[in-house]
Amino acid sequence: MAQKKGAGQKKLTQAQKAKEASDAKHVIARNKKARHDYTIEDTFEAGLSLTGTEVKALRMGRASLVDSWVEIDRNGEGWLQGANIPIYAMGTWTNHAPTRKRKLLLHREELRKLSQKVAAKGYTIVPLELYFLRGRAKVEIALAQGKQEWDKRETLRRREANREAERAMAAARRRTRI
Repeated sequence: MAQKKGAGQKKLTQAQKAKEASDAKHVIARNKKARHDYTIEDTFEAGLSLTGTEVKALRMGRASLVDSWVEIDRNGEGWLQGANIPIYAMGTWTNHAPTRKRKLLLHREELRKLSQKVAAKGYTIVPLELYFLRGRAKVEIALAQGKQEWDKRETLRRREANREAERAMAAARRRTRI
């Protein structure tokens, strides 16, 4: 029986700690450029249909989402295109093509909503993160609208101004403590 710790919290056993660690989100790849180039409207979590060697390559932590995008075909299926999962070194003739298109596992309603928005001018679907969640490969995709060059500069200016304000506030707090 576990001992009580603090206000009603139980001490975790070794098995419970291992389960929490395996259930945690393990990020493999992030598309940092997407948040810079696009205004993110809505995000979705989608499963990926992968082959065995792709999963093994992902477990080694090797993938890139830099030039990838999501496309919805006329059958209403979502596909991740241009994502690079390198060839698995220990694979044989069963190895995969590194940049093949991969099927996204989404609900029909989510696919319908995404395809309607993409049909509107200026919207696209970009992948933001590739990760394992409870042992399954997932990709976080976002409905996004492209930024103009002046939008990108404005975002950088605003971020820099916020940083300066935080620094000034921290310095003022330090002075009042002394």
